[in-house]
Amino acid sequence: MSDSTETDENNKYNPGENQDDLILQQHRKIEKEISESIALIGNKEALSSLESEYSDDDIYRQKVQDLSNKYKSVRRTRPDGNCFFRAFAFAYLESLLDNQQEFAKFKDTKNCSIRGGVNLGFPQFTLEDFHDTFMEVVNVVGNGPSACDELYKLFNNSGYSDYVVVYLRLIASGQLQKEAEFYQNFIEGCRSVLDFCHQEVEPMFKESDHIHIIALSSALNVGVRVRYMDRGDSSEVIAHDFPEGSKVAVHLLYRPGHYDILYPSTS
Repeated sequence: MSDSTETDENNKYNPGENQDDLILQQHRKIEKEISESIALIGNKEALSSLESEYSDDDIYRQKVQDLSNKYKSVRRTRPDGNCFFRAFAFAYLESLLDNQQEFAKFKDTKNCSIRGGVNLGFPQFTLEDFHDTFMEVVNVVGNGPSACDELYKLFNNSGYSDYVVVYLRLIASGQLQKEAEFYQNFIEGCRSVLDFCHQEVEPMFKESDHIHIIALSSALNVGVRVRYMDRGDSSEVIAHDFPEGSKVAVHLLYRPGHYDILYPSTS
């Protein structure tokens, strides 16, 4: 039998298979291939690079123009469900390269954070493993602005970058559990905070929403401003600060299902 005949046999319609499942599997495969072709953390680009994406979309084009009045650059992240945590981590650590005093305070805080996770029931061995890798990345920032390239390389090495994401997911989960009575009000359905953490916060590749941002920014005491680019009537890209009223250290751009890093014009 020829190779072409074998291929035809393999692709033959099978009425016993669920065609919706096959289509979904193919769609996920395509998404995975596209995602993996994009760097975990991209190079810094001029904000004008967003305009080409929306040349035929008047609503989004106006919003990019509004953004250009406030921000000078954007740094894209891989759209893999971890983009909020990865973007947050890189943007904040990058900002500390020029602020060694703030870096020293952050480092001391994180060196003491592991005890709280153990108290909440996370296995100590697991926590220590992720914590040690996280601190290895954090310690690079102590070398100052000259360490920018090294930080960038570490965040594009999945062995380091994914450990950072996991550790931040555990921090967010710990904060949610610690303040469970408050956060329960934001969880839909009959799930407990603990169930939500196990299902939506701790697993890799799970997308993030307001509750993840509030928990992480509160736990680390790091202000985050998210610019939401949607199809609303306003030409302005609305900003929300987390925690409310905090001093903003990290600027992120949200487009449906995805977060990238923004750099203010004044920085």
